[in-house]
This record gives sequence, C-alpha cells and structure tokens, in this order.
Amino acid sequence: MDFTRVDIIGLSTSPSSGGAYALVLGEVEGNRRLPIIIGAFEAQAIALELEKIQPPRPMTHDLLRDTFESLDVEVDEVVIDELREGTFFAKIRYTVDGDQRQLDSRPSDAVALAVRVDAPIFVAPMVLDEAGIVAEDEEGSVSSLTEGETSGAEEEMSGGTRLERMQKQLDKAVEEEDYEKAAELRDEIEKLQQEQNKN
Repeated sequence: MDFTRVDIIGLSTSPSSGGAYALVLGEVEGNRRLPIIIGAFEAQAIALELEKIQPPRPMTHDLLRDTFESLDVEVDEVVIDELREGTFFAKIRYTVDGDQRQLDSRPSDAVALAVRVDAPIFVAPMVLDEAGIVAEDEEGSVSSLTEGETSGAEEEMSGGTRLERMQKQLDKAVEEEDYEKAAELRDEIEKLQQEQNKN
C-alpha cells in the first residue's frame, strides 16, 4: 500500500473544546487536510518542539527520543494507518540492529516523537479518503465527502436536509480554518450517512 506523506499544518482550539485541540495534517502533494482531535498535553508537546522551545526538564516524548537514541534505534517513519469508530491508530516504524520493527501508538504521541527525530509522517489512503477534508473554498469539499457514499435519492430522504445543512457548516468551518469543528461535523456526517445507508 502506498501511503500519503503529510506535514503538520497547525494546531487549533476553540473555547468550547474543553481542553481538546485539533492537530491538522496536510498532504505534501495535495490539498486534503486531516484534523485529529488530541489532548492538551500532546498538543503542548508538539507545539514546544515546533517552536524549538526547550523545557527545563525532558518531557515524556523527549525521554522516548533519548531512549531510542541511547539504544541506537532509528525512527524511520510514523504512519497513521487506521480509523475505527472515530479513533485514529498509528505505528512508529523503527530500525534496530538492521531489523525493522514497529510499535502501536496514538497518532498524537507518534507525531510528537516524529517532530523530535525529524521522521516523515504518512497516512494510509483509506484514512485520508474517509476522514480527509478538501481545503478548498468550493463545493469540492462537500462532494469529496458525499460522492459514492450516498446517492441523490438517499439525500432526499428524511435526513437529506439535515445532511445538506451539516455539509454547508463543514464548508464554512474549513474556510474559517476551524478544523476542530470541521472534524466534529465530519464525524456527524459520517454517522448520518451510515444511518441512511442502513435504511
């Protein structure tokens, strides 16, 4: 499987988030964005490294990096390879003594480590297809979510009007770069589409 390389676009939050942040990843060669909701601690760990701010004592991800280095382990890449029931899963792929191995990880921890060791970040195509948001000011972001997943007839059924409103809200959230709200709307739209497909 060919994975898609992504970069960190930014971290965003809103007053109503309850301490959660959206880590926004963007395709290196493309215009899709992947918002992932993460905790405040992980967001701080990523932000500190991106800003090159050194805390007085090593943070957890610094300790992990230092442990890998002391054991002569090279982190090759980080891969966000699965999305199940709204939860993202990742792998940290590394080499030790010429042997390639991998560790299961939360995406936030994997990314926090990746920025510390300059490892590339990749996303599985199926994850981007399911959860990616097209960063456009057009209806393209709507069609990318609905095309092939719901037919016109299904959209005209009882949930169609609500679905259309939610898709417009999603467009607006992406346009305003409120990726946390966009991620929540994306998940709600996906649930609604699944309900319609069952009927």
